[in-house]
Amino acid sequence: MASFDYTKVNDHLVRTEQWSAYLKEVLLDDLQAKGYVRQLDGFTDGNQLTIPSVGEMPMRNVDENSPAVYDAADTGEFIFTIDQYVESAFFITDKAKQDSYYASQLLAMIPEKMRRALDEDYESKVWSLANTQTLNDANSINGASHRFVASGSSNTVLSLDDFAKAKFALDKAAAMGARVAFIDPSQEYVFNNLIGAQGFINNPQFQGVVNTGFTGNAPKFIRNFMGFDVYVSNYLPTPTDSAINADSRGSVSAPAAPVTNVFMTVGGDRTPFVGAYRQQPRVEFERNKDLRRDEYVMNARYGLKLYRPECLVSIITKSTI
Repeated sequence: MASFDYTKVNDHLVRTEQWSAYLKEVLLDDLQAKGYVRQLDGFTDGNQLTIPSVGEMPMRNVDENSPAVYDAADTGEFIFTIDQYVESAFFITDKAKQDSYYASQLLAMIPEKMRRALDEDYESKVWSLANTQTLNDANSINGASHRFVASGSSNTVLSLDDFAKAKFALDKAAAMGARVAFIDPSQEYVFNNLIGAQGFINNPQFQGVVNTGFTGNAPKFIRNFMGFDVYVSNYLPTPTDSAINADSRGSVSAPAAPVTNVFMTVGGDRTPFVGAYRQQPRVEFERNKDLRRDEYVMNARYGLKLYRPECLVSIITKSTI
């Protein structure tokens, strides 16, 4: 008579590892830069667009019966080029489709995932335009610095004075209009601690911010600083400046692990960044019978450039806490 161990029945019937019917999605950041790029029209062919500009006319005091002095009009041009050709490509083999329980869910996600990859790449490239200012230079306009190292805590973090300097720089450049700032999460941390420590004691409007932080559960600051609506971004660029001589502090070295925080005037022609698509994102599918797999590819062609340097201020801080 064969023996049967009834004490092990339940062990055999219980799976030691169970898999969910749902795929876990990666948590995604809010992408914001696209809303601060003015899209150019005018491309009919080629990959370059030239926009002419005319300078201001001078005025002089004159004496009676003196001859007029004629000036040639100052002119210039802004050259914009379609210089970004990007793609995202993916394949899945027949065997993977046959064996994978999640194959249908994965295939349904492909277009969305490809578009997300493009959007994240676009986001990073927009903010990196801040580093197309002249590096290691104050980029002074009308006597005001548009690129400098922050002044808080050993020149590593933002201070309220830096917001005032950014406002001053944009005011001196006649860059009036709506103003926004995009700062690294490390800098929100700085202001959360500033207000939590002492700021709300002297300003009742800051009461309650201690409970939520400056942005609460959204990427935008609850308060407006010096006329700037302040947002938080994880996609701000890494500068390569070594030191900048931008104000009375003299030459100030960039901190370790630096990040460029972006302050801007925005709206219509005053928006500092411009862009244009030559080919909108397009997903294409092809069956590769030789490799027995399905292939998906998405391509896009576009350009981005800093159009109005006078409407941009870059402030370098550390990116750590």
